[in-house]
Amino acid sequence: MSTHIKSQADILAKLGIEKLNAMQIEAKEAIATESEVILLSPTGTGKTLAFLLPIIEALDPSCEEIQSVIIVPSRELAIQIEQVMREMGTGFKVNAVYGGRMGSKDRMEIKTRPAVLIGTPGRVSDHLRREAFDTKHITTLVLDEFDKSLEIGFEGEMKDILTLLPNVDKKILTSATQGVRIPRFVGLQNPVTIDYLDQRSSRLQLKKVISPEKDKLETLLELIAHIGEGNGIIFCNFKDSIQRVSDFLGEHNISHGAFYGGLEQTDRERALIKFRNGTHQLLLATDLAARGIDVPEIDFIIHYHLPFRGEEFTHRNGRTARMNSNGTAYVLLYEKEEVPEFIGDIPEEKLEKTDLPEAPQWSTLFISGGRKDKISKGDIAGLFIKQGNLDKDALGVIELKNDCAFVSVKASEVKELLPKVNNTKLKKKKVRVSVV
Repeated sequence: MSTHIKSQADILAKLGIEKLNAMQIEAKEAIATESEVILLSPTGTGKTLAFLLPIIEALDPSCEEIQSVIIVPSRELAIQIEQVMREMGTGFKVNAVYGGRMGSKDRMEIKTRPAVLIGTPGRVSDHLRREAFDTKHITTLVLDEFDKSLEIGFEGEMKDILTLLPNVDKKILTSATQGVRIPRFVGLQNPVTIDYLDQRSSRLQLKKVISPEKDKLETLLELIAHIGEGNGIIFCNFKDSIQRVSDFLGEHNISHGAFYGGLEQTDRERALIKFRNGTHQLLLATDLAARGIDVPEIDFIIHYHLPFRGEEFTHRNGRTARMNSNGTAYVLLYEKEEVPEFIGDIPEEKLEKTDLPEAPQWSTLFISGGRKDKISKGDIAGLFIKQGNLDKDALGVIELKNDCAFVSVKASEVKELLPKVNNTKLKKKKVRVSVV
């Protein structure tokens, strides 16, 4: 096994983080010393790092079995936490298992046991029932966004997991929701609660935009033009609505991605990659994207549809104005629409007639090789800059996965770049490079 980085300074340097915030410091200390911790903090405040740091410090490098299990409500969150831990460069193996892919792929990946296993409740309980690995050394259990897992119907699986992990002596529960009920089956005796939900910096501006028509598409278009540049999520309640809004934006040449439950996992993942790297500045999404996905600083969100509950309104708004940055949430209303109490009285934004934003400058390229081929981000940058004669400023975000990679490149350079880098060797592997 490779050298294990134990120093927090090393890990933060690798992640490009200067220092931990107050919540992370308090949570890390509590998790290191207490056996039961409930961590309540808004979306985007860094809960993942807050629990990963003390978990990693407690891992035994000589143990070759799974020592910690992290349960999450969605595949996206599983993949995101796996990515964060890999980027920490600790030398400990980590794997994510989740529904929507072959169980045999999981079994192959965890044949060499990870120290930390991350997964959705259904998939983890399935592996436990099949006795796919030894549970003797699993002493830490994290239920991340536990209320969301319960809300989407995973109570039975979560009960199974707690029953099938008899040696757990440390339980960590996290949530971004005020007033959550801790289910009895978790078996907490005397938990320490760390609550940062009320300490959010209130830099969020709420504004309403009135549509004269019941069909709000034209007003949405005017609002997008009015906002101009910036990253934003447009929330709809149904996937059919997303399709309709997507078709409409497409007709007006507005670049965007889509993210909802019915999409194939690869399409969901690629939508997030293109949103993170600037290929798309707009993401159409259902409440699936209201929490637990890794996206960049978001300048605004638009409630194309109002959510059904105040809780979801809060989670959606939590995607912008994160930590100490500003953000605006626009509520798009038909003039005769009844406004629920949880929205309250908010100022109206008058739209100015202006041009639609220009097409994004970035394009996303797919590379058919990844971490398992011993390819690094440096190798990819080298290929594009040296062999592709690409200017450093024209190379954007590189996301390295296990079996592939995604790179953002200035759209104006793609046509000339592709023939120079496609079907070339990276390390020992001949890779295909194509536009996503």
